[in-house]
Amino acid sequence: MAKSQSASLDRKKLFGDPITVTTIAVLIVFLTVFILYPLAILLVDSFISESGLTLATFKRVMALSNFRRAISNTLKVGFLVGIASSLIGLLFAYVEVYVQLRTKFMEGLFKVVSILPVVSPPFVLSLSMIMLFGKAGIITRFLLHIYDNSVYGFWGIVIVQTLTFFPVCYMMLKGLLKNIDPSLEEAARDMGASRFKVFLTVTFPLILPGLGNAFLVTFIESIADFANPMIIGGSYDTLATTIYLQITGAYDKQGAAAMAVVLLAITLAMFIVQKYYLEAKSTATLTGKASRERMLITDKSVTIPLSIACSALAVFVILMYICVPFGAMFRTWGYDFHLTFKWFGQVFTKYKGFKAFKDSFILSLISAPITALLSMIISYLVVKRKFKAKGFIEAVSMLAMAVPGTVLGIGYIRGFAGGIFGSGILQGLYGTGAILVIVFIVRSLPTGTRSGISALRQIDKSIEESAYDMGADSFRVFMTVTLPLIKDSFLSGFVTSFVRSITAISAIILLVTPSYLLITVQINEFAEKGAYGIACAFASILILITYSAVLIMNLVIKYFGTSRKIGPAE
Repeated sequence: MAKSQSASLDRKKLFGDPITVTTIAVLIVFLTVFILYPLAILLVDSFISESGLTLATFKRVMALSNFRRAISNTLKVGFLVGIASSLIGLLFAYVEVYVQLRTKFMEGLFKVVSILPVVSPPFVLSLSMIMLFGKAGIITRFLLHIYDNSVYGFWGIVIVQTLTFFPVCYMMLKGLLKNIDPSLEEAARDMGASRFKVFLTVTFPLILPGLGNAFLVTFIESIADFANPMIIGGSYDTLATTIYLQITGAYDKQGAAAMAVVLLAITLAMFIVQKYYLEAKSTATLTGKASRERMLITDKSVTIPLSIACSALAVFVILMYICVPFGAMFRTWGYDFHLTFKWFGQVFTKYKGFKAFKDSFILSLISAPITALLSMIISYLVVKRKFKAKGFIEAVSMLAMAVPGTVLGIGYIRGFAGGIFGSGILQGLYGTGAILVIVFIVRSLPTGTRSGISALRQIDKSIEESAYDMGADSFRVFMTVTLPLIKDSFLSGFVTSFVRSITAISAIILLVTPSYLLITVQINEFAEKGAYGIACAFASILILITYSAVLIMNLVIKYFGTSRKIGPAE
């Protein structure tokens, strides 16, 4: 009875606040129009024809041998990348949490490896792999004298994606290992169990749900990846590249929509398992922080091999990233290694680099504050307010995390170049900068929202209630009390959104028009042509921009924030 009265009082309080009600209504419309509607249009395109409900489109695309092969290829790559990334991530996390690292150098390596994939375009390692191990690669051709080596295809994609995604697993598993109570493992050691047996019987079962969670996150990222398979895949088709070629090469929008639904179904199923089962199970298994400090492993027979293995892999990954600026400073990669700055010059004189960087920078800079503010508002409503549509807002805002960029791009084409909004104000969005900004917002919204929810759950509600008691409305409370308390999350969301937007490729490659030049599209275009000098020059400048943005954010948070220095990868 008391619970019912409390809920009734909350509803009355909510409807008495027009600002909150208006915000909720605007959010529902935004999420419905720009996330649910494009996906619904894909389903309509796939299942409905002039004669009514039909499976004819699915039957047609499933009859295509290249599509069936793409499904098989995608699943193979996804599973192998998920397993490899999770195991390498676990190795790095275990070494950092359990092993006594003797040098600051090792700690620095781990930090650099964790942040590099965040601030780099998604296809940088594909460029490096081709330049180091391709037919004209420095390592294969000039060091090993192998002249016919090919990095394209299945193994090229697997290696590049593993090196790109394992830092994500590392960051996830590091937090889980830190939360294991050391007394559980020490009790097993006191009973005579070896360190390896303790790991297998105590540590591993505790982190198993988290390991499964890391696997599924990586699996989803892998099968949704467009840029790496496009550059290094060669003739090895994946679902993301097949969908892109179906709409740009075969001009079959309906067939591409059906293919997109298949890819969406796979990623959505995995996302639901990851989000609502494994993530919850992982949180339930490890609650709170460790009760005391962990005794770090100092035995040289353990520390030396593990440290060498992690250091070697970390140095290799960093070497691959360093390869990109050098690729922009050699006259002709693989043949003439005299240093030159002609490629950087041609970026701005011959290939409209100023326009590409200006367009990318402005569109990303517009989307970043909007995304950060929207994320904080959604987080605030989810954590601090009770209303019937709360579950809808949280679920739909997180849904974009499960939607591959290529699928979203097809949905926007079908939804805003035709569909219900084929004529009218929303049709005017297609082909404009506004549609690109909206895509950037939608793609970055889940990351910012998740960060905001975590931050808001740490704030005692009595702080805000005292402001309400003094007569402040919800907008004033949010702007003067809540937002200052979570400004670290807001700043992190701002920079993360900016970095994700300026390095995005899969969602926008189908939506960008000649009116706009975007850096990532330019890099992809030149890499496909084999013009690696120009591609590396664009990529080097882009990495410099994104890394500078992260450094500036860390400085701002260090001197003006509410907590210690943080980064988007944390």
